[in-house]
Amino acid sequence: MRTRFRPCIDLHQGQVKQIVGGTLSDSPTGLQTNFVSAKPSREYAELYRRHGLEGGHVIMLGPGNDTAATEALQTWPDKLQVGGGINETNATEWIKHGASKVIITSYLFPSGQFSQQRLEALAEQVGPERLVVDLSCRRRSDGGWVVAMDRWQRLTDMVVDEQTLKKLSGFCSEFLVHAADVEGLCGGIDRELVECLGRWSPLPVTYAGGASSVDDLELVNRLSRGRVDLTIGSALDIFGGSMVRFDDCVAWNRRAELTAKHM
Repeated sequence: MRTRFRPCIDLHQGQVKQIVGGTLSDSPTGLQTNFVSAKPSREYAELYRRHGLEGGHVIMLGPGNDTAATEALQTWPDKLQVGGGINETNATEWIKHGASKVIITSYLFPSGQFSQQRLEALAEQVGPERLVVDLSCRRRSDGGWVVAMDRWQRLTDMVVDEQTLKKLSGFCSEFLVHAADVEGLCGGIDRELVECLGRWSPLPVTYAGGASSVDDLELVNRLSRGRVDLTIGSALDIFGGSMVRFDDCVAWNRRAELTAKHM
């Protein structure tokens, strides 16, 4: 088992952007944006298709992103996941639009309280194999992490720990975890969180937040013993960054695939 690079397409107001995660809110005045692409979402999906980068996530950050998300999914059907505003009324439609899996967070936490009933209903509707639970989180002042919802501005009643991951694992096929406190800052990953996810999770996990070097792929591989994949956003050259070359991430995955074949 070896860590792989997982690509992303973050959408805000219909455009591909890279945003400092902790600044997302209903008010545009505090939003910090690292990158706004002149390219449509479908061009990024086509780039990922060309390089065989399956399992990336298309995240809709707020309203106005349905068209851009659909275009990306239909460019490479059944290979990209979609999240942001997913619930019981639209999950099946997003699968029909071409999503390989749907990613859920806020819908599972009405009034900030976890709803087992909603999770079970969604799992029954699309199948656990089509469901990714987003456990994006913030650090607590007394240690550990708490799931954050509503664009990572509101803390829920769910702690991210081994018990939680085991509890949820029967109803989904993957976890996605953005470390909201370091998302978009390119200041380094949350090493402790990555190590814990690798130790705790019975399912595949993709971590995002703070990656600033292609060497972070090896770091995540070592910390998680190859059990956590890594998404790199703002540091990546295709998103205006200067720290990580997209081609180097592709090369890493090819090496990982060769290693897997010879094991």
